Amino acid sequence: MVSAIETLRHRRDFLAAARGRRVSRPAFTLQARRREDAEAPGLVRVGYTCSRKVGNAVARNRAKRRLRALAREVLPEAARPGWDYVLVGRADVTATRPFDAMVRDLRSALAAVHEGRRK
Repeated sequence: MVSAIETLRHRRDFLAAARGRRVSRPAFTLQARRREDAEAPGLVRVGYTCSRKVGNAVARNRAKRRLRALAREVLPEAARPGWDYVLVGRADVTATRPFDAMVRDLRSALAAVHEGRRK
């Protein structure tokens, strides 16, 4: 059970997640890694990123707002404690894909990450 969800803020944490497991879905890419520390056993950390390929600042902020809403919806019951996740937005699709489809995508991406497969 996840006791808390914290936002990643440091570049080193994003880079560490990028070296971990990666699963792509139509609206985003999920990067995940298991943390080595055991200081907060129920803690899940999540980060959000959108490059300039997603669009101008307005488009990037909208995409990140949708990714944050998606994480609030799915991670409390589907995430595993002790893991870091990064949601990477995609151009045009992150801001326009139906939200219920994105929820299904994130659930399947989390299942794939935790099973160790890349599909």
